[in-house]
Amino acid sequence: MGNYLNIGNAGFSAVREGIYVDKTGLISFMNRILGTRDKLSCVSRPRRFGKSYAAQMLCAYYDKSCDSRKLFEDLAISKDLSFETHLNQYNVIYLDITGFVSRAFVAGTMSRIVQELQKDVIRELCAAYPEAEKKEYLPDMLYDISQMTGEKFIFIIDEWDALFREAKADTFSQDCYIQLLRGLFKDSGRTDKMIAAAYMTGILPIKKYGTQSAMTDFREYTMLAPKRLAEYVGFMEPEVRTLCEQYGMDFEEAKKWYDGYSFSRVKSIYNPNSVIEAVKSGEFGNYWTQTETFETLRIYIDMDEDGLKEAIIQMLGGARIKIDAGAFQNDMTTIKGRDDILTLFVHLGYLAYDMSSRSVYIPNEEIREEFVRAITHGRHTEIAKLIRGSGALLDATLNRDEEAVAAAIEEAHQAGTAPTFYNNEQALCSVIRFAYISCVDAYFQIDELPSGHGYADVVFFPKKNSSMPLLLIELKWNKTEQGAIGQIKKKDYPQALKDYGGEMLLVGINYDAKSKKHTCVIEEYSA
Repeated sequence: MGNYLNIGNAGFSAVREGIYVDKTGLISFMNRILGTRDKLSCVSRPRRFGKSYAAQMLCAYYDKSCDSRKLFEDLAISKDLSFETHLNQYNVIYLDITGFVSRAFVAGTMSRIVQELQKDVIRELCAAYPEAEKKEYLPDMLYDISQMTGEKFIFIIDEWDALFREAKADTFSQDCYIQLLRGLFKDSGRTDKMIAAAYMTGILPIKKYGTQSAMTDFREYTMLAPKRLAEYVGFMEPEVRTLCEQYGMDFEEAKKWYDGYSFSRVKSIYNPNSVIEAVKSGEFGNYWTQTETFETLRIYIDMDEDGLKEAIIQMLGGARIKIDAGAFQNDMTTIKGRDDILTLFVHLGYLAYDMSSRSVYIPNEEIREEFVRAITHGRHTEIAKLIRGSGALLDATLNRDEEAVAAAIEEAHQAGTAPTFYNNEQALCSVIRFAYISCVDAYFQIDELPSGHGYADVVFFPKKNSSMPLLLIELKWNKTEQGAIGQIKKKDYPQALKDYGGEMLLVGINYDAKSKKHTCVIEEYSA
């Protein structure tokens, strides 16, 4: 077993020793495309979404230098008709590009990183095939070996885009790298004879040059469109529910913290690393910050391209923002506007994408905390002030200080938290959700809670073991705050919450477009 050629199954064996969710259906998918025109796959996911686990699993299954039967015989793939056919039958070349980049930085050899990568792999190929003539160019070496032995290789390339992320300005090395990948996978006359399949993982999709992909033969599965691989992006809801039952965790709390990524094929995907960390520790919290840094967010938010700040604020208030993701060049430097940054955030996992509406949104509490941290430590001091002052707004609401509540909402509106056209109750609702952002620490937010005769605009439902009252907020535009309270009572919204049984505050808020003033009235509800 080598470092690159046939690395064995130790990585996946270690994975199986911990908390494991069966994702071997991915192997079934790969078995179906082996040797076909669709054999080249590029799967892009955010950090800590299981990319390396999947790569280690595929290495363990296909690698002919080891016997992995016991690792898979109790998993879903063992029931697939293709299981025996392909188990440990291939030469596998595994490349961890992040490792190559790190070693090159330390050694000061970044300018030669592509040449050094080829040397390392060729050295192992020469040891495994001493009868083969040594070549300096990896595709030539692989082609000769395949012609000599009749064997094909499977490539597993982990973090394929690390060079584009870690050496953003080194365009020479990037171009050399792309040319190597093209030499391996673009020359169909040779690629078909020496490559059985390739599985590349990364954070970013394949780099574009203009409108064309640098490697057009690859089938891409991204955070914008994972297609048939959607269920392998993260954990699905039944999987998380099972884990919560096994380890005595509150499923609804897990959903609030880590759910929110949604695709056409799978409507509820959870951050897998965060779920596992919560299960291990027995506590829900922000595990993203232990592996990511808000610096990435802060740098791009501070650019404030084309009203980016306003879009982020609206999403913190629960809104969804339409974007055009098609022009993004799939790198971290060619940023031409707000939509490029928001698309990048989708690929980094900071936003979720709704394909049906072509809009982005903040998926869960864990990510919301990252955005709040990025804004409060960034250049937008007026927004940071509002976020910090949100606690005072909640206190004013609980103390029934109607003037203070109206003034705080007025301040939030003036700070640019509303959509560009602040002219209806939906726009007002966006301001309210942002102004009450501190409520997420003690409340679940429910928008448009149904009642017998309509919908309540915003409800803040106290979390378990909280002594806070329930807040039911009704919004009006060019009417009266008393009319908002009257609507609550007329439509009998509290009746929809009759099983709650705790204290309840009714909050009516009106915006007068002529005077440009917000007014508020707060009443305690008693059944």
